[in-house]
Parts: sequence; structure tokens; C-alpha cells
Amino acid sequence: MEKLQISTTDQTVMINITPKIQEIIDKKNFKNGVCQIYIPHTTAAVTINENADPDVKHDIITELNKVIPFNDGYYHTEGNSAAHIKASMIGTSEMVPVENGSLQLGTWQGIFFCEFDGPRRREIWIQFLKQ
Repeated sequence: MEKLQISTTDQTVMINITPKIQEIIDKKNFKNGVCQIYIPHTTAAVTINENADPDVKHDIITELNKVIPFNDGYYHTEGNSAAHIKASMIGTSEMVPVENGSLQLGTWQGIFFCEFDGPRRREIWIQFLKQ
């Protein structure tokens, strides 16, 4: 398993980690199988979505914040219930096929780390399953 370190600078942000994951695939010389991306945090997530237009990230964050506002009378005393809810909705893992050493994503797709309780230093765990 590989561990990717990431530092976030905002409370809520989506960061395209596709190039970093491809670098790890290249370094490991992994050719064919599946790449599993896992987030070992309860207030962060991972998703696959459009990476061509940055407005998509903005729209996703804006709508999540409308549906799950930061202050909404939550009982959790730590003050980050909204981040826990968003992370649960988006999810903690993704699996992407790898063929001939390349992530098999659609034309417009990218893999995004989603921070909902930043800024923080985070880990992303990456595991490869051979075909």
C-alpha cells in the first residue's frame, strides 16, 4: 500500500489527485488491475467527477454547503458535523481500472480528494489489485 500526503488550505475544497495517483502507478510499474483509493478520515472523501471545468468543483461544493450547512443546530460538540455528513454522502473510496499502466478514466473524469474540515494534513491510501 502507498500513502499519499496532502495538505489542504481551506475548510472545504476539492483537489484533483489524478496526476499524483498516476505518478505512483508509474513509480510502482503497475500495469494491469485495479487501483483502490481510500480516505482514512471521517471528515474527508474521494470522488470521481469532471476535471476539465473548475466550475464543476465550485458548483458541487456550493450545493453541498446549501444542503448541509456548517451551522445547523447539530448535537456533535466538536463543531464539524456538516463535514462528517458530507464525507458520508460522498464516500471514502473509489476503485479505478488500470490498463497498460494508465488509469482508465473517462475523457473528462478526474479523481478528487474532498476536504470538508480543513485546513488539515491528510493521508490518502492507495492499494493495487493485480488482474
